[in-house]
Amino acid sequence: MKKCFLGFALLALAMQVTAQEKPNYANAFDQAVAGRYEAREKDWRNGAVVYQVLVDRFAPSTNLEAKRGRYASPKTLHPWSKPAERGTYSEQYKLWTHEIDFWGGDLPSTLSRLDYIKSLGADVLYLNPIHLAYTNHKYDALDYHAVSPEFGTRDDVKALAAGVKARGMKLVLDGVFNHMGRNSLPFQAALADEQSPYRQWFVMGNQFPGGARSWYGAENLPELNLEHAAVREHLFEAPDSVVRKYLREGVDGWRLDVAWDLGFTHLAALTRAAHAEKPDALVVAEIPNYPKEWFPAVDGVLHFGLRNLTLRLANRELDAPTYARMVNRLISEASYEHLLKSWVYLDNHDTPRLATTVPERKARQLAQVLQFTLPGSANLYYGTEVAMEGGDDPETRSPMRWDKVAANHPDLAWTKALTQLRRNHWALRVGDYRSVEASGDVVAFERFTDRVADSALVVVNPTLAAITTTLMVPNSKWMDGATLIDQLGGENATVKASLAVVKIPAQTAQVFKLDTLPTKDGYSPFKRVQ
Repeated sequence: MKKCFLGFALLALAMQVTAQEKPNYANAFDQAVAGRYEAREKDWRNGAVVYQVLVDRFAPSTNLEAKRGRYASPKTLHPWSKPAERGTYSEQYKLWTHEIDFWGGDLPSTLSRLDYIKSLGADVLYLNPIHLAYTNHKYDALDYHAVSPEFGTRDDVKALAAGVKARGMKLVLDGVFNHMGRNSLPFQAALADEQSPYRQWFVMGNQFPGGARSWYGAENLPELNLEHAAVREHLFEAPDSVVRKYLREGVDGWRLDVAWDLGFTHLAALTRAAHAEKPDALVVAEIPNYPKEWFPAVDGVLHFGLRNLTLRLANRELDAPTYARMVNRLISEASYEHLLKSWVYLDNHDTPRLATTVPERKARQLAQVLQFTLPGSANLYYGTEVAMEGGDDPETRSPMRWDKVAANHPDLAWTKALTQLRRNHWALRVGDYRSVEASGDVVAFERFTDRVADSALVVVNPTLAAITTTLMVPNSKWMDGATLIDQLGGENATVKASLAVVKIPAQTAQVFKLDTLPTKDGYSPFKRVQ
């Protein structure tokens, strides 16, 4: 009995010593946000890396000969080596001929390249529309529930979703719910018969070219009448609706095309339906407007404005202090939790490619550092990682240049370095944001959590001259004399009385982390802070 009592006493003493050795140094500010960052980290939608793919243009099909018949005239099937080029407008088909140029990629070929996508550091695969449609881009839906036969079947979608999941990633599809294609059965029925139940699916009238209201006057894209209950039921409200059924079959979220046209009310209803089917489903919306009031109608937006600002900064069309003020206002006025789910992009299928808009590599890399360090999810467009070039649509949609994928490609190596930086430093994924006062023509901000060791200081010099800037970092835990280590290999700096003097080369971005490790003799000024 004495031995047992002695054992318990020794255990209690050991626990007491352990508690003394590992005290809780969380201050009142830390306690107020306890658990915030852990909760954000558990939500895959926050701070992800998204890789975007046009199925027809991403990976060559291994079954091309067997499906050549699916590209019958007036469609054209091109060799993979041919870049996309602008065509002419066809009055007969009410579309541009380059909209029916194909290269033959499909869902199985995309599945075969998942390991490559994962190797880039991607967390999410986003596909442009895959539903049944006449064009290559599939924004003219004929049947949302069917997959275009050039791409595959619903079973191929399920197989792709399973392959994505097996690699620890998520799958997001493109939902085009503002309009359908002119050749769809609902629209043709509405056009042919005034008594058709589909007549109310569209806004019909002789005052409209082609007999119905269409998106931006494009006759091939008649707009859906979302005020009609049957349309909403079909798209997202019914249990077997388009939105809910794909989610049930393994898809993880939707990117909504021209979402500003859907409006606040319908977007909110769609988002509720998606979350009812899958609580952590992502609904991210293509909305070029100021994002503030679009939350919580959607989980996130595509950052058109942020892209515009960042490209202007990189190309020296906007000074750094103005950029910083505008970005700070955008972030401060919108819901931060939704901004973390929003996609920060620099190019996509609707814009010229990044290597074309920012031809200088140093300026391009600077823009990409901002893409990967500002709050949100970094959205990579296929081929940007190997500096594919291309102007306006359709040049931006040329086939993936697999011949450029090589370990020594500087842009590929840089992309992987940025995704690894983001993976290594969780403050860049889920941390809070605050601006940093800086002298000179530089942008500076901090991403931080309740732990001082997580803090990341981003400093950007977009000018053509080196700058020595004085920074005042508003972080009470940044100890005097602490060393700032640039995670991108640049020159280090030192904190002195809450200030840091940083020498930053021309057209360079630096991401600093504090050296919180004890010195060789065991001393650390961080020993009593969290």
